[in-house]
Amino acid sequence: MINNVKEIPIEGITYKNLKIEKEPLTPEYTPPPPELIPAKNRAVCIDPSRTCMPFGAMWATLGVHRAIPFVQGAQGCTTYVRYTFSRVFREPATIANASFHEDAAVFGGRKNLIRGVRNLVCRYQPELISIVTTCSSEVIGDDINSFLDEAIELMEEEMGPEVRDAVKFVVVNTPSFAGSHVEGYNRAAREFLKTLAKSTGQSTEDIYFIPGFMMPGDIRELKHMMDLMDVSYRILFDISDTLDCPLVGMPNRIPYYPPGGTKVEEFVRAGDARGLFALSPDAGGAGATWLERRFKVPSRAITMPIGVKNTDNLIKAVAEVAERPISEKIRWERGILLDAMADTLHYTMSKRVALCGDPDFVAAATGFVCELGMIPTYILIGTKSRTAEATIREVCEEYGHNPVIMNDSDQFEWEYALKNDIPDVILGHSRCVNISREIQVPLVRYGFPVYDRVGFQREPIIGYRGGERLLARIVNAILDYHYPDDRTHQ
Repeated sequence: MINNVKEIPIEGITYKNLKIEKEPLTPEYTPPPPELIPAKNRAVCIDPSRTCMPFGAMWATLGVHRAIPFVQGAQGCTTYVRYTFSRVFREPATIANASFHEDAAVFGGRKNLIRGVRNLVCRYQPELISIVTTCSSEVIGDDINSFLDEAIELMEEEMGPEVRDAVKFVVVNTPSFAGSHVEGYNRAAREFLKTLAKSTGQSTEDIYFIPGFMMPGDIRELKHMMDLMDVSYRILFDISDTLDCPLVGMPNRIPYYPPGGTKVEEFVRAGDARGLFALSPDAGGAGATWLERRFKVPSRAITMPIGVKNTDNLIKAVAEVAERPISEKIRWERGILLDAMADTLHYTMSKRVALCGDPDFVAAATGFVCELGMIPTYILIGTKSRTAEATIREVCEEYGHNPVIMNDSDQFEWEYALKNDIPDVILGHSRCVNISREIQVPLVRYGFPVYDRVGFQREPIIGYRGGERLLARIVNAILDYHYPDDRTHQ
């Protein structure tokens, strides 16, 4: 059957002929057996809604000032991640690699790590290097900590003992076969705080935030709200000015580091924080838990502030910990969002919506669509979550809905559910485009990854102002497909 596929001509395909008509390999479509549609009945994952664990650790590292992830694995483990960052953020990402080949896969990556870390320190002078392991490194049993000790001893001999103070190292074990990018970020949050955080015993006024996979626009919106609250705050893994930088011409120094990112000293002072909020329980909650256990810092993992109630919960919690009144400007922004919801209720009311994405985004967005009068139908949680499903069920019970929740499933199962029970709207990322086009339902893009739209990384969806923007996306998508013929709304 595969031999019937036409070969690509030797001279290649010209630009005029790039669009090739697809021809089925078989005369007629044969649907899969019904018992193999649920992901739990299959030994293979088809069209996953997630990526590998090292990706999350690299994302976190790129939110630290003058920090570079060093990937203990093959070059492909880095190339794919850099390509994805470039597609989503339209920015370069500096990621180093141990460059595993056949010898390293057999005999181990000791030599690769020692030489690679030394070269990285000599050429780029970073303030922090995170050693991110991969599945190949974990399977062969690389002793990363002993390799790193040997690398530091070698650098001390060549560069002097001050190298220990000049460069900090954080080891993040991220075997790809054991989790997704969400767990990779979660582990990085814990390991960064575990390695760097200290306590002097004197509490500061700083409130710390772990944002998870928030986009630069979301982090800027978080800063805006905290500025209105007049609280002293620190945001860990702050990518807002490292993965969204101004074009200022060619850098006049090599190596070039963006001015943004969380300073290493801010991680060190985290043990004296007044409080810490993990705004993505599945992507950062482990860091909050560790900091509270180790230094007794009051820490909470709360639902991402998307929508009215979720943002209310964040503002109230911050006001309580910081002992600050809620700003009238914050109340004004909340009122504008409520007004926008009232203005568009006749578009969103009773619209059936399917959701897909990372657990923290899906759990928060489900609450928001319920506030808009929409009915969630099929919800795909791309990464297995201990908290997201319970959060979704709680909010849906409040509104009297009973959606089908697919926890740790894949888009293959979710797609079949949508084809048999077509919704009015889909909320998901760019990987939901094909199913949206096939069933001819509008797709509202949000979360990670969104790579087929320009500027979405700068548009917030958190907070009250972000809620306005997300609401506008939803309503405009509905109007594109379901514009009222009678125009009674005019």
